[in-house]
Amino acid sequence: RVARKLQKGVKLLYSNTCAFAALKEGGEVVTWGKPEDGGDSSDVAEALASGVLALFTTGGAWAAVKTGGAVVTWGSSTRGGDASRVAHELTSGVKQVF
Repeated sequence: RVARKLQKGVKLLYSNTCAFAALKEGGEVVTWGKPEDGGDSSDVAEALASGVLALFTTGGAWAAVKTGGAVVTWGSSTRGGDASRVAHELTSGVKQVF
């Protein structure tokens, strides 16, 4: 499934220690690798299907900034992959994640 999605349209590749993410034309994100380090983004797949402008990663967590500045996170909850406590602050206006 992942290999088929990577056959065309990949703009940029990102990685952390154990996972990869491809940002495709149109803003779709495809992930693979160690699930607990962000290689499995199935919980946020709908949000990553389009409109992603940029990706940021730590040792095991990922953040995607979408058109309009909403942020989607996934990966290790102990490394920042669970932003549910601040989700209300990440719905718009974000330009970068550090």
